Amino acid sequence: MTGRVTLVGGGPGAADLLTVRAVRALADADVVLVDRLAPHEELAALAPRAEIVDVGKTPGHHAVPQHEIEAMLVRYAASGAHVVRLKGGDPYVLGRGGEEVLACRAAGIPVEVVPGVSSAIAVPASAGIPVTHRDVSRLFTVVSGHAPLGDDELAHLAGLGGTIVVLMGVGTLPSLAAGLTRHGLPAEHPVAVVERGFGPEQRTTVGTLADIVATAARARVVSPAVVVIGEVVRLAHDGETAASETMARAAAMPVIA
Repeated sequence: MTGRVTLVGGGPGAADLLTVRAVRALADADVVLVDRLAPHEELAALAPRAEIVDVGKTPGHHAVPQHEIEAMLVRYAASGAHVVRLKGGDPYVLGRGGEEVLACRAAGIPVEVVPGVSSAIAVPASAGIPVTHRDVSRLFTVVSGHAPLGDDELAHLAGLGGTIVVLMGVGTLPSLAAGLTRHGLPAEHPVAVVERGFGPEQRTTVGTLADIVATAARARVVSPAVVVIGEVVRLAHDGETAASETMARAAAMPVIA
């Protein structure tokens, strides 16, 4: 009896950001292959009868290569199991979900994809940064920072306008900042790096294309982090300032009994 595979987007890491469909899939799972940045904290309770297999990757170290993950999906499902592939963010946003779906289809394994909350949108939002905003940015581009971009790609990004969101971009931040400046973005263009989105240690480091590399180095910024480049970064700072001023005014007002 052939089983099936469900690719589940786990969102940016907080279990309460899983969709209802994702929770139902986990509850029904026999095996869960889980990524490093997927929700781990409540996984045993969410998948109470499943064998949980950690196939997480860290930058520069893939303990379980991608081709082996795909082989495991097929092998478990061929034995009759319902296999949930729990991934960080959304399976189809820089998550190699497409490759895993193709591997399952090639082996005749039924496969379903459950979308997840993408870190590209959710993590900036958690730091108060909207990726689009009327009269500021009407488009955003999501880019993989896993490897340095070429000059053609940098020129294209610099010419698009709007917001640039970079996933896995801490290691390539120096080449990215220098390349975008070289291809026409102003040196004072705002940049934010949001570390550990939705975790207890979430932190935002803000700078410009000219100084973000030095600023991030002083702050000891590390992965996982989302890099946001664009005028929308200023909105988070303006919002915090406005909120502080409002609280100060409220504290100064007399209390009327």
